[in-house]
Amino acid sequence: MSSPLQSSARPALTIVGSINLDITATASRLPSPGETVGGAVLRQQPGGKGANQAVAAARLAGSSRMVGAVGQDDAGRNLLSAMASAGVDTSSIAQVDAPTGTALVLVDSDGENQIVVCPGANGSVALDGVTFGADEAVLCQLEVDQELVLETARRTPGFFALNAAPAAPLIPELLERCDLVIVNETEYALIPALKNAPLVAVTYGGDGSAIFENGERVAEAPAVRVTDIANTIGAGDAFCAALVLALRSGLEHSHALAVANAVGADAVRDPASQPALKTLEHYIEATRPAAAAGSPATK
Repeated sequence: MSSPLQSSARPALTIVGSINLDITATASRLPSPGETVGGAVLRQQPGGKGANQAVAAARLAGSSRMVGAVGQDDAGRNLLSAMASAGVDTSSIAQVDAPTGTALVLVDSDGENQIVVCPGANGSVALDGVTFGADEAVLCQLEVDQELVLETARRTPGFFALNAAPAAPLIPELLERCDLVIVNETEYALIPALKNAPLVAVTYGGDGSAIFENGERVAEAPAVRVTDIANTIGAGDAFCAALVLALRSGLEHSHALAVANAVGADAVRDPASQPALKTLEHYIEATRPAAAAGSPATK
């Protein structure tokens, strides 16, 4: 019997969400309020939580689809080209009369960051002409309007996942329609409604990740130790894409978490917000011995 990743005629994962140009300054340390820190290195690169997840999914599974919006400017055209070259289907990305979304990012030598987002065209994302198949997994985040996310969930007949970031109170119907919610430990604490949600994955940085069913911790996986951290910005997005793909491929919960942790570890070693990744199958095989050992919380 083929897995969902193999049997679907559509891309392995469709992402509805944000597309940004990341303008990043890397300095020895982050400034305090009112302080200027010199000697930084400036770079521009593709970003946005939605686009990051779409590119990660394409690199892991060979294909993905992005539903979003960019401006009719050079930044928008460059971002479309970058996503397409990574294997993302960009046919559902609108080019609108608004500036392409931009994120201003400060990163220190340890990879810690501060981010200010100017949403621009992301405020114009719509589902006009977009359909989702019953065998299609869909992943959203909260960098676009939550009403749009809810409409996406309503239209998704198959698996719907939400990366509830940035943290915000969730519309009750949206939470009810989620097959999976993914958050970090801070977001988990800031959204009390998640404590009793059917299926929630939580990341804990150096302490790994866990899955909760109706508030009960049912699976966990340790973090992969990384000493050469280059950038933490895209790691959470790569984790989200990997976890959805791993669960959809039929892996049990602790193995899927181990796969996503390994993908996240590779992501932080790469200075790009859309890091180079190996195939999902590579990470599945690389984590199989650890997953086979199991843990008391393994499901």
